Amino acid sequence: QVQLVESGGGLVQAGGSLRLSCAASGRTSSTYNMGWFRQAPGKEREFVAVISWSGGHTYYADSVKGRFTISRDNAKNTVYLQMNSLKPEDTAVYYCAADRASAWLLRHRPNEYDDWGQGTQVTVSS
Repeated sequence: QVQLVESGGGLVQAGGSLRLSCAASGRTSSTYNMGWFRQAPGKEREFVAVISWSGGHTYYADSVKGRFTISRDNAKNTVYLQMNSLKPEDTAVYYCAADRASAWLLRHRPNEYDDWGQGTQVTVSS
């Protein structure tokens, strides 16, 4: 099992930027693909981005492509989500998650991920 702790959320105006961090514990956490998801009030949890265990491959939801960047530093056991050009519709609780089962396939369904953080709130004002 991997323990995940997100940080970096907050209140920002539309057009602004935030960088979320996800600190992972566990000596093998650097071997897992890691994803970011978000959930707005009254909506289902949705995929945002995923990064391979090596950091060499990424995949994004169409809604954030070109604005968000996922990255990782395996020496620090940390995954990041740089969010630029934020929009009010990006407002949600953001979660990071670990996919312990898939080595090569970048997956995007929440039920395919094994471990979750507690989430961090991102609010974008218009």
